[in-house]
Amino acid sequence: MSRIFRLAIGLSLVVTLPVARAETTAQIAEWIDQLGADQFSRREAASRSLADAGRDALGALGEAIQRDDLEVASRAVEIVRGFLESEDAELAGDAEKLLESIAEGPQTPVSALAIATLDFHHLGMAEVAREKLESLGAVITEGFLPSGRRGLLVVLNVRWHGAAEDLRLLSRLRGVLQVGLYGVPLDAQAIAALGRLRGVESVQLFGTGVADEQLAALAAKLPEARIDVRKGGKLGVGGQPMIGPCLITQVQEGSAAAKAGINIGDIVLRINGEPVANFEALTDRVGRHGPGDKLELDIERTVPGAPPERFSRTIELDGWE
Repeated sequence: MSRIFRLAIGLSLVVTLPVARAETTAQIAEWIDQLGADQFSRREAASRSLADAGRDALGALGEAIQRDDLEVASRAVEIVRGFLESEDAELAGDAEKLLESIAEGPQTPVSALAIATLDFHHLGMAEVAREKLESLGAVITEGFLPSGRRGLLVVLNVRWHGAAEDLRLLSRLRGVLQVGLYGVPLDAQAIAALGRLRGVESVQLFGTGVADEQLAALAAKLPEARIDVRKGGKLGVGGQPMIGPCLITQVQEGSAAAKAGINIGDIVLRINGEPVANFEALTDRVGRHGPGDKLELDIERTVPGAPPERFSRTIELDGWE
């Protein structure tokens, strides 16, 4: 019966992999050492033997990938890549998780190789991944971002009934530019899955309960992405970021703002007595509050043929869905 060992990758990632039976451990260790042999024929023979060993060799291969010897590590990655095509679904899944863990670790030639291997593996799996995600409640559409790029926009809200494990499917989609998670609790495993979204421009985490250290880890993995984190309170308005004053250009029907009588064209002057310079500042202030919190907004409204009207509204925030 197989034993289990835990392979630590970097500072916080841990992968559970099978270890060979005791009677084969010594032979597998010998084959691992031969991956770095001087003779090409011995290296090739060892690679074939480890590939044939399958599940029994996976744990040892995980350790070999962490060696300083690039020849050994690269051959180990190539052997694990072969397991991705195995008819043994459990072996293929464990091999994919191992490569994902290597890809999420420190940036090295081996991690770059793992990333390239996974990208190639996922090319033919995008449609299946999309169907699975949508069956679990994800909303996937195509559209443009302010950058002008067109790609996939993925939303997970209260209708999402998948697990953190299912978020791994996101990295199999092609051209994901924006991911929004609204009211979906996130843990370290889910954050690790989001960190695999190379090329994503925007990640919105509203009411997810993400911890500060997890957020820092995600930001490190996605340095080019804009990560918007809010506690989950929703006002339900739109505007032009970074352009003052804070002019409301959109009011969502049935939202907290609509119920409070906020109109398109209104200008938000203050929130709870603090001045608001632009719409970006408004979203930042609202994002510090959760559903059910009450905010007092000072509003200026244009009145045709008369001076602008100023008034206050106390608004109870909705939650993101």
